[in-house]
Amino acid sequence: MIQLQGAGKRFGHKLLFEDCNWLITPRERTGLVGGNGTGKSTLLKILCDIESLDYGSISFTKGMSIGYLPQDGLALTGRTVFAEAMSVFDNLRAMETELEDLHHKMAELDPASADYAAAADRAHSIDTEFRNRDGYAIESQVGIVLDGLGFRKEDWTRRTEEFSGGWQMRLALAKLLLERPSLLLLDEPTNHLDLEARNWLESYLTNYPGAYVLISHDRYFLDVTVNKTVEIWNKRVHFYSGNYDKYIAQKTERRDQLTAAYKNQRERIEQLEAFINRFRAQATKAKQVQSRIKELDKIERIEVPPDEQTIHFSFPQPKPSGRIVAEFKNVSKSYGSKFVFGDANFVIERGDRVALVGINGAGKSTMIKLLAGTEPLTTGSYTLGHNVLPDYFAQDQYKELDPEAKMLDDLSGSAPRHTQTQLRSLLGCFLFSEDDVFKKIGVLSGGERNRYALAKILLAPSNFLLLDEPTNHLDMRAKDVLLEALKAYTGTVVFVSHDRYFIDNLAARIFEIQEGHVHVFPGNYEDYLWRKSGGPEAIAVQQKAETIAPEPAAASAGDGLKRDKPRVNPMKVQKLRERLKEVEHEVASLESAIQQHEAALGDFKSVEETTRLTAALAACRGQLETHLAEWEQLTAEIDGN
Repeated sequence: MIQLQGAGKRFGHKLLFEDCNWLITPRERTGLVGGNGTGKSTLLKILCDIESLDYGSISFTKGMSIGYLPQDGLALTGRTVFAEAMSVFDNLRAMETELEDLHHKMAELDPASADYAAAADRAHSIDTEFRNRDGYAIESQVGIVLDGLGFRKEDWTRRTEEFSGGWQMRLALAKLLLERPSLLLLDEPTNHLDLEARNWLESYLTNYPGAYVLISHDRYFLDVTVNKTVEIWNKRVHFYSGNYDKYIAQKTERRDQLTAAYKNQRERIEQLEAFINRFRAQATKAKQVQSRIKELDKIERIEVPPDEQTIHFSFPQPKPSGRIVAEFKNVSKSYGSKFVFGDANFVIERGDRVALVGINGAGKSTMIKLLAGTEPLTTGSYTLGHNVLPDYFAQDQYKELDPEAKMLDDLSGSAPRHTQTQLRSLLGCFLFSEDDVFKKIGVLSGGERNRYALAKILLAPSNFLLLDEPTNHLDMRAKDVLLEALKAYTGTVVFVSHDRYFIDNLAARIFEIQEGHVHVFPGNYEDYLWRKSGGPEAIAVQQKAETIAPEPAAASAGDGLKRDKPRVNPMKVQKLRERLKEVEHEVASLESAIQQHEAALGDFKSVEETTRLTAALAACRGQLETHLAEWEQLTAEIDGN
């Protein structure tokens, strides 16, 4: 459909990419990846003919249609949500109006007349095209897409200008999906979507009849929607088959191969140069020297690009709190006549990693504010445990920052023990590089200020972190830094995030807020979905979790109360599962090594080699026995919990 040949693009004096050759086919399912500022969004604009190339050429198949969704900046006014979405089908609705007019006209004409025959032919032609384009189902299509992207039915009759920028972008996405162009170009389509809307979009794209190229910093979203990955790296465009996970594996393998080839080439070059330098002055070796000079000149030198910088930052650990961190008893929350949720009973323990999930507007941010103490309860009681110090990161946390302070100076004041190099590295993780660190906070965009506010909180965290969408405005590199920091953090975390990969790798419990109730599920988001879909004992687990409440202090063995089995710290279970995966990987590696040693012993080379292989085989078998015993123990502990 689209072909790029020798394509290149500059941004001012900076070369973004060059020599790109890319054929986009009718069933393209591509994720476009690369570091911040490498030119991903620019390449999308080139594909939809908004920007031009500086080098090379681009050609389009005649008759193809392209739909482009930018990251933000779209504003729709003048109509209701439903009418705006229906505007996609204006041509079909015009056909429907013409068809009705023709039917009225035919009712007034003589069936034997030429005018009647002409009207009938036209009506038949329009009706056939209208049916082929599914014209009688357009209202249903609009309803399905609006519902999938999170618009409630009561929102459909509201004016579009009443909605925030994020909801405006959702509506723009809805219109693109309803238009069904030959090629969809989506720049961060999940930025303004909650988890439920993301899940719906994943399913929709899986069945999309056309092609699409998308940019996303959501690793899980890329994994389930694309089968090809295009990376802009080192001013070149590289192509990989498979989703994001496969791209990472292939990229590592390619780099290893390139490094090995580079080393081999360097060895050959050094051999040639050594021979030439040694025998250059000897007439008897002149022919051999000239031969090697020619070989040296013909070698196309392999270049290994510098390694991408990997940031590791150690965040200070907080002072420990008591075992019980937070406790809700019969808590409800309303805003005037608007009921949010009620009868919430749960206990959060030291070391918990709790993800709050639910549709947009269910009350996730409200729950975070109640835990932070910035919102009052309507009814019920909330108790903080011993030595618990909450720290709250809001979606608009940037409003708490000093606009006149420079980032690096402000950060140094919060973390005097860290060096300037460490602080600059941290700011680099959150996409502030070079002279950016000297900018005043007041000149940053809202997203930039939020990124900075998050970095600042992590420098000196309390022992109870409450994070409302901390992954917003972060690329994959920054998300990885944040994820690793929180996994190593010894305090307690309650967070809201719409990034599936982030939740799966951090959460040990899921609190679902749905239709005014708070349901508690053990495990990460994948476990939660499994239980929601009817996993074994799902109902029993949910009912037990919903009624978790601390035992009365005065209860005794003879008071008639039934004691539940003591609750297990979910982080312990999570660590057991992580260790189990490590052991399973080690067992597989040992079994492979044993097979290799046994095969090598079948090919006798020398007594010394046989002795070495026999000793190595015995060591592997011993390690395998130890690991299998640990595997059995871990499995039993996990099953028992």
